[in-house]
Amino acid sequence: MSRSSLAQKSIATLILVAFLGIYSCKQNTKKDSAEENITEEVAVEATKPDIKLSLAQWSIHKMIFEEGVDPYTFAEKASEWGFEGLEYVSALYYKELQAADFSEEAMNNWVEKSKAESEKYGLTNLLIMVDGQGDIAVSDEAERTKAVENHYKWVDAAAALGCHSIRVNLNGSMEPEVWIPASVAGLTQLATYAKDKNINIIVENHGGPSSNAQLLAEVMEKVGMDNCGTLPDFGNFCIKREEGDYYSSKCLEEYDRYKGVEELMPYAKGVSAKSYGFDEEGYETRVDYPRIMDIVLDSGYEGFVGVEYEGSELSEEEGILATKELLEKVLE
Repeated sequence: MSRSSLAQKSIATLILVAFLGIYSCKQNTKKDSAEENITEEVAVEATKPDIKLSLAQWSIHKMIFEEGVDPYTFAEKASEWGFEGLEYVSALYYKELQAADFSEEAMNNWVEKSKAESEKYGLTNLLIMVDGQGDIAVSDEAERTKAVENHYKWVDAAAALGCHSIRVNLNGSMEPEVWIPASVAGLTQLATYAKDKNINIIVENHGGPSSNAQLLAEVMEKVGMDNCGTLPDFGNFCIKREEGDYYSSKCLEEYDRYKGVEELMPYAKGVSAKSYGFDEEGYETRVDYPRIMDIVLDSGYEGFVGVEYEGSELSEEEGILATKELLEKVLE
């Protein structure tokens, strides 16, 4: 073979090697880029908060009170609608419990039936919202003590049911200087009883001074117990009503709900996603859900968010499902 032929062959070989090198480099670049994307996706997935959805039983109170639906079908309905957790409402069972004067037998029966239903459908029992058992923030010490002790049976029931909390109200004086020390005293007594049973005492912004998140946060700081916290509700921020009551008359002044949720989240052991109505795109018309859920997530909260539909434009089932769908969209 001539020198020129050898030279041509060498040049061709060099070109081929260079081409293969460039191709290999491009392939490696693509591979590295793909691996980086996978790593980033895994990292995002790993940092995503573990949020699950529960159903607050109050969402079906009209079905129970007006349509005669059995409250013990709660777990069945929640399972059918795709929820993982249950938030019970004590008042929905008072017809049977009051008739038995809240006897130990009646309370045990309530626990056994509720627990059996939750286990049947594989759902987690989270909390009991307790109402109508007395004002634990009333200024009179004897009256307050009696009210606190009325809640003991619900602490026991929550423990037997496998819940982590009972939700209580801080009804009492409307004057902050009276309400704060009374709230601290009532909560401390109740949380002390609940501590050995591994039950949290949590307070919802639920009318009166408790809807002033700054005041409620102050109460939490003064109580200073690990098993005493809050249940921030997206909707209950009315701090002044026409007739000076807690719930029923026209609201004259509201606390900023976004500021309020932010102030309550450091103490939160649950979250109540209240809803009333929806626009054509499925967004809540009173509450900016993307904004308020950002506040919840930015706080580092992980756990259950409870759907609590309280509107009238949709049926309870439609409202529950609309709220669930909105939360799922926001949490994507």
